[in-house]
Amino acid sequence: MQILTTVFVAAALMLTAGLVQARDLGPDEALKLRDAGTIQTFEKLNAAAIALHPGSKTEDTELEEEYGRYIYQVDVLDAQGVRWEVELDATNAQVLKNQRDN
Repeated sequence: MQILTTVFVAAALMLTAGLVQARDLGPDEALKLRDAGTIQTFEKLNAAAIALHPGSKTEDTELEEEYGRYIYQVDVLDAQGVRWEVELDATNAQVLKNQRDN
């Protein structure tokens, strides 16, 4: 019985650990990080995403903390009406992902 309990607890901890690795940051926390200089300004991050697709516009943005790293996710609609999913390192605006959104 003790082995079964141990296995169950270990499995629960592993599942919980996976869930905590990424979390959405709310507007207040995002503004604090920006004001502290921890992340780039949202204008700079949006400009970096738009530069990948000239003539595009940002549609939806989100800031997450994943494995101790701040990730800025932005959906971009280009001039031809194609949607792109862009992920940037929020601390330096480095492009991490730039793929067409199906």
